Amino acid sequence: MKKLAVFLATLSAFIFFANSVSADCVGQYGQYGQPCNSYSILVDKMVQKPGTSDYVDNLSVSDPRYKPGQTVMFKVTVKNTSNATIGELTAKDYVPSYLTPIEGPGTYDSATRTVTWNGGYFGVDEQKTWYFKMGVDSQANLPANQGLFCLVNKAQAWSNDKTDDDSSQFCIEKQVATPPKVPSAGPEMGLALIAIQLAGVGAGIYLKKRA
Repeated sequence: MKKLAVFLATLSAFIFFANSVSADCVGQYGQYGQPCNSYSILVDKMVQKPGTSDYVDNLSVSDPRYKPGQTVMFKVTVKNTSNATIGELTAKDYVPSYLTPIEGPGTYDSATRTVTWNGGYFGVDEQKTWYFKMGVDSQANLPANQGLFCLVNKAQAWSNDKTDDDSSQFCIEKQVATPPKVPSAGPEMGLALIAIQLAGVGAGIYLKKRA
């Protein structure tokens, strides 16, 4: 009977210890030294540099600029930076004004100007990349009072309560109308005017003599 009581007491203590470890395993090491599961994701948004195949984080006013009617390429990379599988990740791209989506994943909602797509499951350290092609509006649809302005394109991803986002800046420069060419007033033009004036004077003298 004593042995049974000791066994039951030992079993109860073990169950209590196991439950305590499981409940307290938040960012610490769990039972038998195994790390607790942590869930985290990383989003990286990049924009293509005009006239190249290079993608950069941001483009400033001192960098090459996009023109009306051109296409802008964006790259969104999402990585599972946790030590556990992440399931059913959802991603969203927030399309800035004066851009229209042309190609890319997911569906575009013109009312909210967002593209939403399902990223699927991510294994440990797995990353996936998606590309977006967007068109710059025509000259007539760009701000009339701005010849040069910059926009920001943001991407966001989340799974359960874990989320991350990143943005890329790029700039648009409107085409400036070429002013009408003013006729040059060089020395040749001056000589021609003098010749015309002398001819007029000579004609006047001739007519006066005839009169």
